[in-house]
Amino acid sequence: MEKYTVYLKKFQIAVAILAVALLVFIGVLAKTIPLVGNIVEIQDNYKTQNASLADAERKLQELKDDAAKKEAEDESVLKMFFKPISDGLDTEAAISDEFGEILQVMRDNKIKARSVKYDYDPQDDNFVKNAGAKYHVCRVTAEMIASYGNFAGFLRELYKHEHFLDISSIEILPYQKNKRILLVNLQFKLYAQKDAATAAAEAAAAAEEAKANQQQADSQSTPPSPQPADGGTSPEAE
Repeated sequence: MEKYTVYLKKFQIAVAILAVALLVFIGVLAKTIPLVGNIVEIQDNYKTQNASLADAERKLQELKDDAAKKEAEDESVLKMFFKPISDGLDTEAAISDEFGEILQVMRDNKIKARSVKYDYDPQDDNFVKNAGAKYHVCRVTAEMIASYGNFAGFLRELYKHEHFLDISSIEILPYQKNKRILLVNLQFKLYAQKDAATAAAEAAAAAEEAKANQQQADSQSTPPSPQPADGGTSPEAE
């Protein structure tokens, strides 16, 4: 009898150990399953973000390539210069209507402008240097926010614009917090043809200024007459 009692106790101890082990296993498993789920979710999110980033970078490159292609095509297309309705306008007033058309294109394509800077008649522009009496020039530097599709549409409209303009540079970066949004730095030049009276008046004024500058330069290049020493006479007087 005692022999069976010993076996029973051993069996009970073994069962207790197995029960404790099972409880520990269940506890560990209960904690592990959520962790595994979190790891799988993190991996899925990482793959999704990588795919979104790759897609955004591809679209960004397509926009840059399309802009370069359109710029090359635009060089071979002759366009008319914008002509203000009124005569005698200064550069700011003459360009304002032309820039209003560009602003409307931005609104139509849902482009948001963070800042806009104007530089009127920049001296490094070829039209200002070589034909300043005939054309008004305004260099516009704009910081914009747009989606890929909206900015692509804006560029298409800008290249198809009926009047001559020059797109100087385009810098495009994806917004870090949302890769589907673009941060754009765009610089372009707008041109307006001066009316005949204004062009003639400015040409005449420029000619007079050039003549005055030449006369001043000639007078400065003429050597001064020698002055007589104290108590003597000038050689020219002898």
